[in-house]
Amino acid sequence: METKEATIEEDSCDTDKTNCGKRKNEETDEVTLAKQGNRKKQKKCGKQLRRGERYVPPPQKRNPGVSFSQEHFAETSYYFEGGLRKVYPYYFDFTTYCKGRWIGKTLLEVFKSEFRAESMDYYNKAVKEGRIKLNETPVDDLNIALKNNDFMRNTVHRHEPPVIGKPLEVLVDDGEVVVVDKPASLPVHPCGRYRHNTVIFILGKEKGLSGLHTVHRLDRLTSGVLLFARTLEVSKKLDAMVRERQLEKEYVCRVEGEFPESEVVCEEPILVVSFRVGLCRVDPKGKESRTVFQRLSYNGRSSVVRCLPLTGRTHQIRVHLQFLGFPILNDPIYGSSAWGPNRAKGGLVGMSNEELLEALIEEHRSKESLHLLDLPDEEISKKQESKTECCDGAQEHNDQITAPESSGGVCDDGSCKLTQDEVKAEGSELHKSTSEAKIEGEMNGSNKEKDSVSDEATRTAKSNAFVRDNLCGECKIVRPDPTEKDLIMFLHALRYKGPDFEYSTQMPDWAKEDWLQD
Repeated sequence: METKEATIEEDSCDTDKTNCGKRKNEETDEVTLAKQGNRKKQKKCGKQLRRGERYVPPPQKRNPGVSFSQEHFAETSYYFEGGLRKVYPYYFDFTTYCKGRWIGKTLLEVFKSEFRAESMDYYNKAVKEGRIKLNETPVDDLNIALKNNDFMRNTVHRHEPPVIGKPLEVLVDDGEVVVVDKPASLPVHPCGRYRHNTVIFILGKEKGLSGLHTVHRLDRLTSGVLLFARTLEVSKKLDAMVRERQLEKEYVCRVEGEFPESEVVCEEPILVVSFRVGLCRVDPKGKESRTVFQRLSYNGRSSVVRCLPLTGRTHQIRVHLQFLGFPILNDPIYGSSAWGPNRAKGGLVGMSNEELLEALIEEHRSKESLHLLDLPDEEISKKQESKTECCDGAQEHNDQITAPESSGGVCDDGSCKLTQDEVKAEGSELHKSTSEAKIEGEMNGSNKEKDSVSDEATRTAKSNAFVRDNLCGECKIVRPDPTEKDLIMFLHALRYKGPDFEYSTQMPDWAKEDWLQD
């Protein structure tokens, strides 16, 4: 018995020793791995911090779920003058991570080659005032070489063009959709030089409506019914209707000449000449398109036409009317003489896409009306480079660091959709205000009281209202206000109809039979 018990105890002891040994080995291995990991991290860190080598922090995780907040809306304030809605100039940060093609180049080289809207004298002065930062540290030398993941910030004094002062009327707000009657001249969302003078910002600032999902867009110069979804579920439902062509869109426009009385159907394919600029033309290589037209009235010089776009191509109504030989009366693109003596009637252009684009820009540059084209800022700045070099820095500040990569000028006829992610990205990544630290605190759940945030930001906006910036070229220019003729195109989204809903607006004055033409 003693022998058996001893044997059992020995076996038990041996087992315990084995288990103890395993545990010790596991613990030792964990400690060893941890130490090795620390050494690797230290070694890696050591490599990053070698003498003469600049440390670049890893890129921060972007938050696509952040929409425009109260502080974004309160960056500045509106005022009304001469029938126009204007925005007080304000300080604003444009940000970007280092592009792959910039790696190894100096800031000086990048500014010279890609950001030519401002002179190098401007950038040198901006550096001295701490307005250009790399990884949140003010740059003191433009000869610094860029590395992967470098985060660039450029603080500018921002001026926005005025828009028509007509109120933005909310037609429907039923908890599922918000329907507005968009005045001409207002972009739907922030793009180019427009931020506060946009439908999205005005709804947020004046109506308390934010987090909306854009169902479709209208061109800046186009007016009429504009539909937003309140929730993601409603947005998906409306998207499905768009894909299944269950939504009917009706427009009215005023065109040059006497449009035929009988119904006209145009099925010419449409090709996008330039996505960046938003220029299209009829071309056999284009996408299938179909629009139905019906004349409503004729005053001896121009006709009011009802338009039903059955497909949703960029600028579809405008391009088809141009092809038919009846361009919209004041269309700054498709009514331009740059298309030739017949203005592309029948699809006859007689020049390449590049020549057409250059001719269009040249015509508007000679008329000092480039703003009507909704060109991306950098595109305008390139075309004006020779002119602005002799203006002693008195040109507007537009560069690729300081502008989003889309102009917002490529959608029309309610045919394009801006996703909520695009709207959120505008607010959370491309465009962060100089009060970004407070904004990100709110984004991360600090939940400050809206009233106190609004009060503080409003005080900041008022303090900026009459301040001239010593580096801002735009502050040195006295620009004449645009006229109503500059801000309106005779194209109006009259009705938006679905299987169980219909939203409509009043007929615009220029579409009435008794309208007098200048």
